[in-house]
Amino acid sequence: MMATALEALARLQAGNQRFVAGQGTAAAQSAPGRRDELVTGQAPFAVVLGCSDSRVPAEIVFDQGLGDLFVIRVAGNVVAPSQIGSVEFAVDRFGTRLVVVLGHSQCGAVQATIEELKRPSANRSPNLGSIVNRIRPAVEPLVELAALDDQDGSDGLMNRAVRANIRAAADRLRHGSQILEQMITEQGLLVVGAEYSLETGEVEFFDGAPPTP
Repeated sequence: MMATALEALARLQAGNQRFVAGQGTAAAQSAPGRRDELVTGQAPFAVVLGCSDSRVPAEIVFDQGLGDLFVIRVAGNVVAPSQIGSVEFAVDRFGTRLVVVLGHSQCGAVQATIEELKRPSANRSPNLGSIVNRIRPAVEPLVELAALDDQDGSDGLMNRAVRANIRAAADRLRHGSQILEQMITEQGLLVVGAEYSLETGEVEFFDGAPPTP
């Protein structure tokens, strides 16, 4: 039986606690026997749309093994049609009921967007520009406000921009797909936004997650 959204969320939180404490157990879940089990199918208990940053591999920071997570990675954890389609595929095909948008502190794609807003570049690759342009709507108001408040370039701006980008991506998943909207309303699908701290290894679920008792 597939885990409910809240059961899956608790499982991720417990795995992250093990990771932070250096007590990971996922290696045992990736043994040859586990590989054999997965040859004929999979049943990931959560979908993670995360950043491509090499420092934030979802399976490791959540201490999960083969077949546990359906992971989609793209710079800046942006949501474009291909990412939405990948999420739709996973929740429909496997019955997964939790989707996590996982951003992280000091995100390079968010930093590139802030830099582009301050000093537009005529030489930027159009492909990289497509990522920046998806982050821009969430970040631009913060950059403008920081300039007015004389906080330009502050760590505070970067922190706020990372979270704004995560919220925007989670919101795009909740409201950018008729399939996902229907599953949220009728089938218990939960989309949450979370931030991984490069400094501590902790993942904070801050957008759309139920309050901790």
